[in-house]
Amino acid sequence: MLGSGAKATKPSFVSYISPEEIHIKECIEKEVNPRLLPGELLLCEASTVYKYIQEDGSNRGTYGKLVCTNFKIAFLDDDSASDDNEPQLKNKIVGENDITLQCVDQIYGVYDEKKKLLTGQLRKYPEKLIIYCKDLRVFHFCLRYTKEEEVKRIVSGIVHHSQTPKLLKRLFLFSYASAAPNNTDGRNQTVMFDTLEDWRDELERTKGNVKYKAVTINEGYRVSEKLPLYFVVPICVSEESILKYEGRGIPIWCWSCHNGAALLKMSAFPKEQDDSTSQTQKAFLDGIYKTICKAPYELLKTDDLSSSLPSLQDIQTAYTRFKQLFLIDNSTDFWATDVKWFSLLESTNWLEIIRRVLKKAIEVAECLERQHTNVLLIEESATDLCCVISTLVQVMMDSYSRTKSGFQSLIQKEWVVGGHGFLDRCNHLHKSDKEEAPVFLLLLNCVWQLVQQYPPAFEFTETYLTVLSDSLYVPIFSTFFFNSQHQKDTNTSGESLKTQSGPFRFLTVWDWSVQFDPKAQAFLNNPLYAEKPKPDKSQRKTTRFKHQRQLSLPLTPTKSSSKRGFFREETDHFIKNILGKRIGKLINSSDEPPNSFREFYDSWHSKPVDYHGLLLPRIDGPEIKVWAQRYLRWIPEAQLHGGGTIATAAKILDLMEEVQSLQVKMDEEHSQAISGDVHSVPLLRNSARLSSLFPFALLQRQSVKPALPTSTWKDLEDEDDLVKRDDEFVDLTGDML
Repeated sequence: MLGSGAKATKPSFVSYISPEEIHIKECIEKEVNPRLLPGELLLCEASTVYKYIQEDGSNRGTYGKLVCTNFKIAFLDDDSASDDNEPQLKNKIVGENDITLQCVDQIYGVYDEKKKLLTGQLRKYPEKLIIYCKDLRVFHFCLRYTKEEEVKRIVSGIVHHSQTPKLLKRLFLFSYASAAPNNTDGRNQTVMFDTLEDWRDELERTKGNVKYKAVTINEGYRVSEKLPLYFVVPICVSEESILKYEGRGIPIWCWSCHNGAALLKMSAFPKEQDDSTSQTQKAFLDGIYKTICKAPYELLKTDDLSSSLPSLQDIQTAYTRFKQLFLIDNSTDFWATDVKWFSLLESTNWLEIIRRVLKKAIEVAECLERQHTNVLLIEESATDLCCVISTLVQVMMDSYSRTKSGFQSLIQKEWVVGGHGFLDRCNHLHKSDKEEAPVFLLLLNCVWQLVQQYPPAFEFTETYLTVLSDSLYVPIFSTFFFNSQHQKDTNTSGESLKTQSGPFRFLTVWDWSVQFDPKAQAFLNNPLYAEKPKPDKSQRKTTRFKHQRQLSLPLTPTKSSSKRGFFREETDHFIKNILGKRIGKLINSSDEPPNSFREFYDSWHSKPVDYHGLLLPRIDGPEIKVWAQRYLRWIPEAQLHGGGTIATAAKILDLMEEVQSLQVKMDEEHSQAISGDVHSVPLLRNSARLSSLFPFALLQRQSVKPALPTSTWKDLEDEDDLVKRDDEFVDLTGDML
């Protein structure tokens, strides 16, 4: 045993054979062929490729074949054809060792142990290949024992097909749709908002049809190619006004509150204009404002998001820094950054951006709910931050948007049909890095904050949000691969795209059966969702205004949360000792909300939560957390064995299974028919053997934290006495026995 201050004996054994050479004798000679989707073509392949296991620096791994198709990069070994040891949330389209071409972030080659970014034509080919993915997976491949010609083909093919600019119709989206034209629509109760009736139904649902109307003036896109075919404007706005500036300067309806106040958005005029043009446009806007400020409309408050929220460039910069914390090459790199985790996290500014966006959404909710004021969100194109804020406000104020079908319909309305440029913002075509910005990911991060703070209020789970973020990079669905409805329509109706059975249809991501079987889909649904009770007709008049409790605003101070960890409760003591000043600075930020906002915010949080009413997220300091499931799921060192949310989910799903079994026994007439559905919920009986990485990965090896050298601790000398001490070897085995 090693006591305090004892020195470790240095190992004397030296191996002159690399782990790859040891395992090469075990290389499987069995031919493994990739499973190809309709329209998928094999472009290049390489055999005898060694895939490293990312868990540690031991260079352990397995041999197999690396292939590149017009859809994905895939690694195939002898386990690829078997269903053993697969995660329960198995994706039928993208396998565990598959990387869609749109999911590739960066590719590095290793030359003499030095990493180099691979782009364009290559003069020299690397001995190792590292692929960083947008879903934060990291793949390491050794090409040392692969034939030279195969190395050239596979490396050049992967770099070319995943990194070079391409035309829209060269996306696999079109190849798949052409080869599989008879796929079902798969709307699954999701409102697509591609018909006039969809908009009229939404107006009727929100009681907005008294003051607003759905217009057809953009049929044939004669007003603007950026606007959807159908949209909603105030009744008093004429068609001439809409046509005058191609839809710019026109308030477009998003949603109506129960009290009649509405959320609107507007595409702003370009700021750099000559004086005469600016005066004309200003006069036009003044006329619009005067028209919609008269009865029966409420007072109007405008909010220019370009000046009140971070720019898209700031968002992109923050996320680029943030994701680097999770693109871990090996265990040593993880522990080297662990001691500086919170300072590194704060320096990215990503959590602060999430906080500012949520704060803005609360401000808008206050105007609608408390002040009965219409809110007009203004942005240059009204298709980026307008989408984020309008979606968050509806999730916070409309319980329908917290159901699975309601949330999907909301994404369709505000983002897909609303004209968010998914193609440019996700940089699917690799044409311009300047246009890239994770705006939709920002929304999902904000929604996740609400989901983890108020789980019973949502019909879907955090796993649903994680899978939805992954679907951004799966090019068999049209949902996230166009900039506008016009772009989709013009690229769908071409003569060259017609097949023998007629014009093809793109798949929508909302048909989850395409990616997951029923057992896996159970992970997307929240078993503890507090479903809204059906209204009693006799009580309808007295219960119509469910938000009345938020309208009275006594000054009641809220209790500060005892949780001080960004994403783990266990970090509470560590933060208090080392980062107290930093967290205090976050809580007492100079960017404090105005008094009316704080009054509204504190009053709401001082009362019991109505899961079917208004929801306000907690945004003070460390209440904004890291989305652990999405960002830590591929890092074994971050797992909690038998713990995390999976421990709770296991007990709940066991109870659900027991209830189903009892239901089967009670229903003798249909016992045989229903017995097949007993296992429709995931089976998690051995939850102690699972980890917090579940359901995206199986139980992995316990990662042991290495002894950190004194030099590493010295990096934190300015933090606190706690971390000034030299590293010691301490034997913990005695305490565990």
